Amino acid sequence: MKTRLSLYLFILALPLLVNAEQSSITKADGYSCMGVDHSRKQTENLALQDAKRNAVEFSKTYIESETEMENFQLKKDLVTAFSKAKVKVIDVLNEVWDDPATGDCYTIKIQAEVIPAKAEMQKVVASSTMMEDPRAPLTIKVWTNQDTFRAGEVMKVFLRGNKPFYGRLIYIDASGTKLQILPNPYRKENYFQGGVIYEVPTGNDKFDLTIQEPFGTEKVVLYGSTAPLGQLSTANLGPVLQVKEPEKVIAAKTRGIALTTERKEQVSEFAEAVAEVTTDS
Repeated sequence: MKTRLSLYLFILALPLLVNAEQSSITKADGYSCMGVDHSRKQTENLALQDAKRNAVEFSKTYIESETEMENFQLKKDLVTAFSKAKVKVIDVLNEVWDDPATGDCYTIKIQAEVIPAKAEMQKVVASSTMMEDPRAPLTIKVWTNQDTFRAGEVMKVFLRGNKPFYGRLIYIDASGTKLQILPNPYRKENYFQGGVIYEVPTGNDKFDLTIQEPFGTEKVVLYGSTAPLGQLSTANLGPVLQVKEPEKVIAAKTRGIALTTERKEQVSEFAEAVAEVTTDS
């Protein structure tokens, strides 16, 4: 028998609000030497900036070579968006100063998220063709079965991507409790085919999303990547997993993707989508 969970997901009384963002995750090296003009700290900063530039270049080159969109202007906008990208350092993988006998030089290796420029990316997303095109960068969507919910009603969550992706679905309630509803102990799949709509809960899931108090503003967050996602600290609640990390840590750890040297490319496509919802009595 399925367990009823107190999952009171919030859907706005007016149109459903869905936010989606695309980015890429890569490893990059940076290098700099002190010379006579730079202090040790300045040299480290210059090496970091070099690594960030390389991360942007890797991602832009990947988009140019791997993306085959029929609309030439959209692809041009996409490449421009990544060439103007911001870089967020996920982790410093290694950093070392050379032996002073060989020169005062510093090397750093980072894992970074390359976030395309918003203005250019909005042009691409506005075309509404990315979700239908598996040749476009990873695009994911999460939504629910209706726009508003009352106590006792049952929610269904749906997710879809334009290409195969590794995914994680997190529900955050009005009190801040965070539950991983997919994958879960009874439905361990975390790799989803492109162009297919997946429903939660269904099949082997042992819970229903039945609306009950406390009511308010909540959200469902879908994370997706073309590489396996980073691990989270969770507690088994039976049908679902409770996530013990703060929301910002969830986002950061999920982006801790395992980029291996065996992969042909060292760039992974990443996307995040949010469905905000509201419930009432």
